[in-house]
Parts: sequence; C-alpha cells; structure tokens
Amino acid sequence: MKLLFSFVILLFLTSCSQTNQTINTIQLPTRSDQQLHQLIHTYQQFYQQASPFNHPERGGNNGQLPDLSPENLAQQNKKLRAIFQALLAINSEAINKENQINRAVLVYSIKNQLDSYDNKEHYMPLTAESGFHVWIANIIDQVNFKSTQDYQDYLAKLAALPKYFKQQIFWMNMGVQSGITQPKVVLDGFEQSIKAYIVDDITQSDYYRPFQKMSIHVDASTQHQLKQKAKAIISEKVIPAYQNYYQYMVNDYKPNARENIAAISLPNGKNYYLNRVQHYTTLNLTANEVHQQGLAEVKRIRTAMDDIIKQVNFDGNFAEFVEFLRTDEQFYAKTATTLLKEASFIAKKMDAKLPALFKTLPRTPYGVIPVPANIAPKYTTGRYSGPTRDDQPGNYWVNTYRLDRRPLYVLTALTLHEAVPGHHLQTSIAKEMQNVPKFRNRTYISAFGEGWGLYSEYLGIEAGMYTNPYHDFGRLTYEMWRACRLVLDTGIHTKGWSRQKAIKYLANNTALSLHNVQTEIDRYISWPGQALSYKIGELTIKRLRHKAQNILVDDFDLRDFHDQILRNGSMPLTMLEKVIDNYIVDKQASIKELNKV
Repeated sequence: MKLLFSFVILLFLTSCSQTNQTINTIQLPTRSDQQLHQLIHTYQQFYQQASPFNHPERGGNNGQLPDLSPENLAQQNKKLRAIFQALLAINSEAINKENQINRAVLVYSIKNQLDSYDNKEHYMPLTAESGFHVWIANIIDQVNFKSTQDYQDYLAKLAALPKYFKQQIFWMNMGVQSGITQPKVVLDGFEQSIKAYIVDDITQSDYYRPFQKMSIHVDASTQHQLKQKAKAIISEKVIPAYQNYYQYMVNDYKPNARENIAAISLPNGKNYYLNRVQHYTTLNLTANEVHQQGLAEVKRIRTAMDDIIKQVNFDGNFAEFVEFLRTDEQFYAKTATTLLKEASFIAKKMDAKLPALFKTLPRTPYGVIPVPANIAPKYTTGRYSGPTRDDQPGNYWVNTYRLDRRPLYVLTALTLHEAVPGHHLQTSIAKEMQNVPKFRNRTYISAFGEGWGLYSEYLGIEAGMYTNPYHDFGRLTYEMWRACRLVLDTGIHTKGWSRQKAIKYLANNTALSLHNVQTEIDRYISWPGQALSYKIGELTIKRLRHKAQNILVDDFDLRDFHDQILRNGSMPLTMLEKVIDNYIVDKQASIKELNKV
C-alpha cells in the first residue's frame, strides 16, 4: 500500500508483552526499548497528520482528501526520512523480542514509503488492473453514515474530488515528461474503468449509494436536502472530474505512454527493479537468482502435473489435456450465481476444517461477492478485500465476468488462498492482535501474506479439499502459475522478454484460461516485482515448517506451528525465521522442563 492511500491509524505502544504465549521470564524494557516506544509515538503523530484518512475527525478533516501537492509530498518525505534514520539507529539486538518485530515491520514499511517517493511511483498512480480513480471511490465504505455531519463530511469529500484528480493528473504529466509511465500495451481498454463512473442517471452513481438508504438518525427534511445536494455535487463536480480524466487518458496519456515494457527501461530502471525485487521478497535476492529458482520450481511442478494426466488416463499430451480443460463445458459454471454458490460452498466446507489446523481463529466473518463490474474485465480471477471498519465483514471477491474463462477446477485453490485459511484468516488474526502498536494490525507485507495464501492452497491437501484429480490439477496449475511468475516477472523486466513471449510461456505451462493469462501478464508488466511474493513466501514457510518438524520430531504440533506463523501478523521473512527459531528453542526448553518433572 502506498503512503497516500494507506488508512493505517497508529496508536501508542501500550505494552511490550506478547499475548497468547507463555513467558518464562519478564524482560524489563531497556533504554533502546524506550527509544523505540517514543519513536513509534512520533511516527503515529506524523501519520495522523499526513492524511485525513489516517485520523479522520468528524466535522473537521473528515471532509478532506489527501493533499498531493509537490510541496506537501516533499515535506512529508523529509519528516519521514528523519524518523527512519532515528529508527535505524536503534540496535535491534538491544531490544526485546516483541520490539524486534515492531522495529522490523516499521523499518520495512517506512523504507518502502521512502523508496516509492525516490522511485517517483506517484508519477504512476495506476496499474493495468486499476488506478486512483477506483481507489478513491473507497471513501464510500470508509464513512459510517449515521449523523447529518457524516453525510456533510462525505459531500465535502466529493466536492474536493476535482482538485484531487487534477493533482493526480499533474503527477501523471510529470511521468509522461520524464518517461515514467505505464507501458502503452497494458492500457488497452483501461479507459473503460473510468467510463464506468460516468453515468446519465445520478442515482445510479456509486458515489450516490450512501443516499439510497439513509440513516434513521437524519430526519426526512434533512435527508431530502442532502440528496439534492449530493445530486448537484456528483453532477457538477464528480462526473466532470471523471470525464476530464477519461479524455486525458485517451488523448494524452495513452498516446504518450512508453513502448518498452521492462522496468529496467525506466530512468534508473535497474536499481528500481532490484529495489522492487528485494521489497516484494523481503530477502537479499537478485533478479537472476529468482529467475533460476522459478525455472527449478516449474520443472518440479510439471512432473506432478504429468502424473495426474496419466492418473486420469487421458489419451493425449500436456497441451491437449490443457485444451480439454479450457474448452469442456463440464468445467464451467453457466451463471454468475452458480459460480458464487460453488465458491461459497467450498469456503464453508473449509470453515469446518479450520479447528483441526489452527488453535486461534478470528471473530471477523467474511462474505463471497462478485468483483465490481466496473473493473472486472481487466481484473484478476479473485481477490480478498478486507473491511475498512470494525462493523464490516471481509469479502472474498470472485470474478464473474466471462464465465467461460472461470474454470471450476481451480476454484478450490482460489478459495483457500483468498478466503480461508488464506487471506481472510491471516489478515483478520493480524487485525485482532492485542497489545501491539496499531501499525502492526494493519501492515500487510506481500511476501508474508501472499506466501501464506499459496501455502494455504497446499494445506488443502491435508484438509482433504481436492476431491478429484481435476481439482488437484487445478491446485497444481495455480502453484505452477506462481512458479511461472518468478520466471516471467524477472524475464519481462530484466531479460528482454516480450509480452507475447510471456503470454506463451504462461499459457503453455498452466491450465489458466487464455483471458486470465493475458490479464495476468499485463498485471506483472504494470506492477514490477509484486508477483515474486507468492512463491518466495510459500517456499520460506514450507522450509520453516520442515525445519521445525525435523528438530521437534514427535513434539511438533502443526496447529501450534500455524499459530506461531500468524499470531504476530505480517513481517519480513527474515524476521519470521527468527520467530520460528525462537519458537523451536522455547519448545525444546519447555519439553526439557517437563521431562525433569
């Protein structure tokens, strides 16, 4: 998440104790612990002031949008850099274990914000899938509409949208002038996601949704006035802002977007891509090391896929089997409702398996809903969307656009990844952590989170979720998909791979539909490095599990191991390894004490 669109609310560090863990000795806070405590407080104050989204005040900044002016962004960067330097000066070995996690997560988070500014990522507030015009629409869900003031604050935000769009377009123009744009090839049809917000009937605008059914705490007369004002603002300010952006995208940005798809073609591109590799893997890896690891994984998984083709007695080769999966009607839902029902059934079935795999489960529920229609055509096959308030559920998004491109044989793996035991379980446990700084509850580190998501697909084997060979082939095609990402992302951005070569490689090695293949490749092109998170994270979690199993042997408890992975929330993989090493040592010591008795 970028600084400008983060909705993190940082609070004081109230305790250095760790809940849900037996503590044999009490560690008194050192001077370094106290320094970190104060620095977290300083960071909290900075973050609250950095954006109205971070600390909204009803009747005050709750009616404002972030200020994206060059002066404000430069000032924020300067303040953040000072905090970062002070954070680096704290010796991680001189603080307690819980604060080591606090420091590692905060260093990672702030470093990325600084790197994003230095890399001028604010020049490109869009990817092939989405952009700022979609992200900002989340203000609809951030406000808890109860009082008249809540509606007035929301209307003030809407009135501020033209300025916000103008500032974003200013940065995009800076990108055009300096050669920092998205590649032209991934922007085909992008303007349709903007056009979706331009409606003739104002009452059908997403931005008007809060006025369709208003709070009972607002009287009828005031409701009427607010509705009329909303219609006027949406008509006179919001829709013109989208219209202007639509014209800019079609007439100015797309024609002047760069031709080369590689990140290394950007100014300072080689350093930029290496920075993204190490950010998204949280490890000190080079692009070539990742590429070679990907090739090895592709080879291993392909062998397992060939074994299933033999198991089902298919009379043909790999390519013919994949074509059979892509075209046979038995593997596709006929209606969007059928697809959503099947996803819901799988999710509910997995819910019942969770107690056998976890000791700690979250209280936050989740739903299964379609991907919003305005972004579905160029969106990935599914995704988890977490709640923005504590009175909301999480949502597992299923893409119901082009049902003939949404195979059922991959739906089990997708559901386990996006819902449970994947992202919903992982992020909900993190949000419900007690006695930690609030940035820990909200921080999402891709290598950790996406690694857990892919590992969750693997857990489906132990949970008995892959009920036939075709579903298991779907799991393998998803694992192959993530292994291919290591090859594709590095190939596209450092080895001169063309878009067509990347499409062919992914199509030839997986059973993904060709529509999904193309949207995925465009995603990797427009979001350098992020695709590396999944496989690198999963391999790390599997390696740590094997380490714990090999050392603890009969004393290894899978439920306990999973709790150790998730109980501290997102963190860099290097820190996760320290956590598991500490767990192994503590477990051995506990067993030794029991044996004495």
